[in-house]
Amino acid sequence: MAMAKNDDFLDDIEAAEAETYAEDMTEFSDEELELDALRAERDEYKDKFVRALADAENARKRSEKDRREAENYGGSKLARDMLPVYDNMKRALEAATDEQREAFGSLLEGVELTMRELLNVFKKHGITLIAPQVGDKFDPLHHQAMFDAPVPNTVAGDIIQVSTEGFMLHDRLLRPAQVGVSSTPAG
Repeated sequence: MAMAKNDDFLDDIEAAEAETYAEDMTEFSDEELELDALRAERDEYKDKFVRALADAENARKRSEKDRREAENYGGSKLARDMLPVYDNMKRALEAATDEQREAFGSLLEGVELTMRELLNVFKKHGITLIAPQVGDKFDPLHHQAMFDAPVPNTVAGDIIQVSTEGFMLHDRLLRPAQVGVSSTPAG
């Protein structure tokens, strides 16, 4: 019988807890429930506001980056189209013989001045010349190997001929320098 009394006591505790819980639940007034709902709604709007601010800041940064890139690289197509003009003027000057220089000196001087002006405009807009020399090491980031050949007294990977100079637009490769590369094995 002692066991039965213990069980009744436990039943009484559970009933008392249930009563206390029910009383606590009824103690919440409609105003408190409405206040809790308003607080939850406020927190939701605050969260949305913070997210909208973050999205706006990200959009501002993205548009600033796009603007800078357009400013720096927007003329890359025009710059690429101007490179053959430089190449042709350089070839014309290199092809002139001494006789032609004497006979057409002022014409060739005008071509040289025009070429210098073109290089100044390139420099003003962030276009730099990549002019490798024979004997330099081949750099695949700035050079394009047009051919390789075994050349005595060279090391594999050395530039043995420069076909066309390259150009950079700020930090981007506009056109690689076209070169011939030695394939002479070490030994």
